[in-house]
Amino acid sequence: MRRSIFIASLATIIVAFTVGFSDSKADFSGKWTMDAAKSEGLPSGMDQIMTVSHKGDQITLETKVMPPDQPAFSVSANYTLDGKEAAFTQQTPNGEAKGKRTARWAADGKGIEVKEEVVIETPEGAVTIKIDRKWVLSADGKTLTIDLTQSGPQGDNHSKRVFNKA
Repeated sequence: MRRSIFIASLATIIVAFTVGFSDSKADFSGKWTMDAAKSEGLPSGMDQIMTVSHKGDQITLETKVMPPDQPAFSVSANYTLDGKEAAFTQQTPNGEAKGKRTARWAADGKGIEVKEEVVIETPEGAVTIKIDRKWVLSADGKTLTIDLTQSGPQGDNHSKRVFNKA
């Protein structure tokens, strides 16, 4: 009898641990360095370092962008992974951009999906750009891939940035 109870208890613990483990979501926290050799759709010589703080459904990131033959600059962003649309303002090298952002977990919990509609004021008038980002963390947590599609007045542009955890 005691042995049956022990085996049943052990089986319950193993099942609970397995279910809990498989439902865990990705944690993007850390410092990430772009692997230019594995990245696509970026200017030759482009480098990026991204620092991510991730707690629950909140992601805060700072990306240092080092374009070739131009001064480096930083871009900050905050994502709330609740699937609700939120207004945001972001500083860019050319001024301020305002937009709407929706961020949510991917169905498997191993990535996120971010959709933005950004309005940028130019001397010729306002320009609207739509951006779709998909973040995917590798199973070992050491590689982050960000696929980005940008649609605007000059057509569509796609890039893939692959980052290694520092």
